[in-house]
Amino acid sequence: MVKHLLNFLNKEVLGLHKVAFLLGFFALSSQVLALLRDRLLAHGFGAGVDLDIYYSAFRVPDIIFVAVASLVSVSIIVPFLSEKLKKGKEEVRSFLTQVFSFFFLTIILVSGIVYLLAPSILSLVFPGFSGADLEKLILITRIMLLSPILLGISNLLGGINLTRQRFVLYALSPVMYNTGIILGILILSPKFGVVGVASGVVLGAFLHMVVHIPFILKSGLLPSFSLNLDYSVISSIVKTSFPRTLTLSINQILIIFFISIASLLATGSVTVFSFSFNLQSVVLSIVGVSYSMAVFPTLARLYFEGDRKGFKEHVITSAQHIIFWSVSATVVFIVLRAQIVRVILGTGNFDWEATQLTAASLALFSASVVFQGLSLLFIKSYYAMNKTLLPLLVNLFSGLVSVLSALMIVHLFKNIDIFRFFMEELLRVGGLEGTEVLMLPLSFSFGLMVNGVILWFLLNKKYKNFTKPILRTFSQIFASSLIAGAGAYVALGFYSLYFELRTLFAVLMQGVFAGVVFVLINIFVLIMLENKEIRAVFVTIKQKFWRNSTSIDVGLPH
Repeated sequence: MVKHLLNFLNKEVLGLHKVAFLLGFFALSSQVLALLRDRLLAHGFGAGVDLDIYYSAFRVPDIIFVAVASLVSVSIIVPFLSEKLKKGKEEVRSFLTQVFSFFFLTIILVSGIVYLLAPSILSLVFPGFSGADLEKLILITRIMLLSPILLGISNLLGGINLTRQRFVLYALSPVMYNTGIILGILILSPKFGVVGVASGVVLGAFLHMVVHIPFILKSGLLPSFSLNLDYSVISSIVKTSFPRTLTLSINQILIIFFISIASLLATGSVTVFSFSFNLQSVVLSIVGVSYSMAVFPTLARLYFEGDRKGFKEHVITSAQHIIFWSVSATVVFIVLRAQIVRVILGTGNFDWEATQLTAASLALFSASVVFQGLSLLFIKSYYAMNKTLLPLLVNLFSGLVSVLSALMIVHLFKNIDIFRFFMEELLRVGGLEGTEVLMLPLSFSFGLMVNGVILWFLLNKKYKNFTKPILRTFSQIFASSLIAGAGAYVALGFYSLYFELRTLFAVLMQGVFAGVVFVLINIFVLIMLENKEIRAVFVTIKQKFWRNSTSIDVGLPH
């Protein structure tokens, strides 16, 4: 049995849709665990100061991870490895040793400095915390500083496996990460509180890394540490990764900005923002991340070989399938937002008021899910071309749009009664305390939409006939999802006429019933529209997902 499991983990996976579905399956598994994680946190802590501290403590380690670990990110490593593997294993091993050594030295230095300066940094970044709360925030942040070190090493090892088409291993890592956090919640938090949860984050990061090691050892490509650095290799990595680092850092700084504002609002605002952000990320992880990662090695190869037509066709196909899944999921999240949040988070100390605010926030985040997924794909497309400056400039502009819109909209909400009344009624949160937090996901989503539209426009200028097939898919999916969403909304009301909604099971069944109605109507309409994406889904489901391969040769898919 163990042998079969190891063979399964070590299999090659080929074909865009097969890889995307495989990554999507594991992303779904990881997100199920993430939802269980959030439910356990909501049950144990509620939308209160402890979770506000916990989610705020993530931010500084996350930006360290983005800023330093981008040196070993998949987007940077895969194109280099694809080139080095053509020159032989020794060339690859030497390259990996150089990259690992420089990364390890850098992140240890940065993490050590942040550890020492944590009190000053955190009091400045999160002015809403003081006294004992600030002390707890400092402690948890310092514990979590171990996670970017472990996750960075894991990224490097994952890049090796991804280049070798070992997508199963790459996709399994996030599952292990959430498993570690859940263990921290179940085993450590009863005794140590939210500090125990932070320890679970470190455990999860360790599991994220360790799953790669046996197979990297087998391949003979495990990097070693050396102080004898080749600065020509390092400079080429830094030169390529620096714009990407700034691009991702902008996203993290943006989140820090929003969390910082939330820390100044009503208690629980950070938690509401974070929980709803996590929920909308389910679709992004399963669809946007899966397709952008599945196609990335192929895009890198096609561009390296000069096949511009194949490159464009792969980007278009991926964009069409991201739209296919994301638009449908967006409508489901908006129509069933209350049922989703109540089933997943509405337990224990997470009260009805927090549930309503989180549901409204989820709807606002969901509006930008399609553009987030497309942005991931378009950015990966530029990275495959080794063009990292343009995504940086676009992110800078859209980040500025998000910040300015947040400051403006929060001000309007607080000072203009008619605007506040309109937004509260639109989102069905009238009469609740702390509704100003909802202006944060609204502003955040607006900026993400701007980001996706600009990147789309720029690619359309670069490649002729780029937009037309994507828009055709978008119009079909948008029409079918609206019709199916209306059917799901009617189904919610129909169900409530015959069943009382006083129990978790009843709410779950209401959501399931409406969801099934949505899926059936959506499929029917798409078939009537002769949508090619749904035909591709049916074909892919019928095919096998992998083939056996005992060769160590690296062949990127055609």
